[in-house]
Amino acid sequence: MYPFTYTKPSDTRAALAAGRRGGRYLAGGTTLVDLMRETVERPRTLVDITALPLRRITATARGGLRIGALARMADTAAHPAVRTAYPVLSQALELSASPQLRNMATIGGNLMQRTRCTYFRDVTADCNKRDPGSGCAARDGYNRTHAILGTSAHCVATHPSDAAVALTALDATVHLLAPDGGERAVPLTDFLLRPGSTPHREQALRPGELITAVEIPPHPRPLRSGYLKVRDRQSYEFALTSAAVALHLSGGTIREARVAAGGVGTVPWRLAAVERHLVGRRPSDALWAEAAEHAAEGARPLKHNRFKTALLQRTVERQLRTVGGTR
Repeated sequence: MYPFTYTKPSDTRAALAAGRRGGRYLAGGTTLVDLMRETVERPRTLVDITALPLRRITATARGGLRIGALARMADTAAHPAVRTAYPVLSQALELSASPQLRNMATIGGNLMQRTRCTYFRDVTADCNKRDPGSGCAARDGYNRTHAILGTSAHCVATHPSDAAVALTALDATVHLLAPDGGERAVPLTDFLLRPGSTPHREQALRPGELITAVEIPPHPRPLRSGYLKVRDRQSYEFALTSAAVALHLSGGTIREARVAAGGVGTVPWRLAAVERHLVGRRPSDALWAEAAEHAAEGARPLKHNRFKTALLQRTVERQLRTVGGTR
């Protein structure tokens, strides 16, 4: 680990001032500290933001939900409003990491976590995400766990967050505060960036900006939702594939459908083709199978992860059956 300075401001203004000077924000530290130990991350200054008043989970005036950036993953999963209205998010959080980590990690930090690609974390390997222009060792290396959607010639690493998949399905927005006091809200689908030719740019953050909250907009009721995660082992493991499904049914017909996948994309992947196939149709086993056939559209599998195409389709079909009520 390289030397660094540490500061813990007591208010948001002081934290933003430190961020303006190039400090890295630190919340739970469950990802950043690991990367510092591996010398992948080498911040000169850590700005501990845990004293800031950003932990509240509150209903919005229009009937949505605002989750403070420093709300712990465990607390968010257990919150009555989340568990009752958005079980897909509660389930995604509870299937993440370990209980100890969920007690420390925050919602904002979960969105900011970096990929678990082994080549990214090996400082001796070529990695455009860590060292722009050096190449991507994963493309011709062992790439079983890597992405099949949203990849580029420069990067094939997956985004590791389960919660981000659920929040993508729920059309969540990320609220940001700049050092000059300016505020803006960015849809999560625009906040997390595909690699393209600049894989080192992972979020649409401006210098010194701080995540203050994540907001879920109001959704029509009743809303059925759930999260399915497929992995090599049943605890403390990242997804090979996952599916977040939210369906609004009325009069026996699917009026709205939101489906996103994890473990297969360079960002949480919204499955628009699956959604289009569902809306206006009546639930049935045949419908779920037909819709799931569209889940891997545009996939570009690599040598060792070709199995993910079929696995993604089966994962989506199974979760559609579960949430849709025919299973």
